[in-house]
Formats: sequence, C-alpha cells, structure tokens
Amino acid sequence: MITPMKVGIYKEVQIDTSHRLLHYNGKCANLHGHRWKIEVWMEGEPDPATQIVIDYSVIKKIVEKYDHQIILNKDDPMVPRIAEFHPVITTPGDPTSELIASIIRDDLDSACRDMGLRAKVTKIRVWESPTSCAEIS
Repeated sequence: MITPMKVGIYKEVQIDTSHRLLHYNGKCANLHGHRWKIEVWMEGEPDPATQIVIDYSVIKKIVEKYDHQIILNKDDPMVPRIAEFHPVITTPGDPTSELIASIIRDDLDSACRDMGLRAKVTKIRVWESPTSCAEIS
C-alpha cells in the first residue's frame, strides 16, 4: 500500500484589473489599473489515478475571472453608475492587494472542496506592481 504524500505545486497567473481604494487618501483613491501578478502555492494529496494535486488550469481559471474587470468596495458610490456600462466585482472592503489575496485564496480552497480534492492554498502573493505585493501564508 502506498502511503499518501503531500505535494506542493506553484502557479503564476497575470491579469489586468482596475480598482480604487474608497477609504484611502492618496493616488489609489482614483480608479486605476494594474498588471497584477498572482502567485499561488498549493499543497495536497495527489489523485491516485492522475497523480495531480489540482490541475493548473483550474487555478488559472479561478484567477482569470478577475482579468479585465473592475473591482470596487461594495459600498463605493461608483458601483451603480459603472455597473450601467460594465460588470463590477465588489468586495467586502477596499480591494487592496491584501484583500484580493484573501479572496482568491478562499475561491481556490472552496473550489478544491467542491471538487473533492485534498488540496489547499499554503501561500499566495498578489503583486500590484513589480515592487509591491501582499502575501498570505
């Protein structure tokens, strides 16, 4: 009998997304965009038949739902007006790199549970510029 083992995997996805920080006093209070780099580390038990922890395309698909989207705080007064012309993804607070990391982590962990996979995010980094990122581990 083969003993189940934990295996770690890594996936990087880049997306273009706009946001603004409603409760911030500075340039980021204005609607603007970033080329975000999302780095995901996951760990789990590989499927006995495929030896895959989670298909990399699943990670990519979950992250890419934010690609070319506008992400705003659900309380932002811009939401109803922009939503007249373009879909808006809303968050329970200002869509900082910290909050987006948390949301994507939760999306991925939920998808694993829904698919019956024994995998979870162990670390995620959300880069909003080449020199600035948030990390959850």
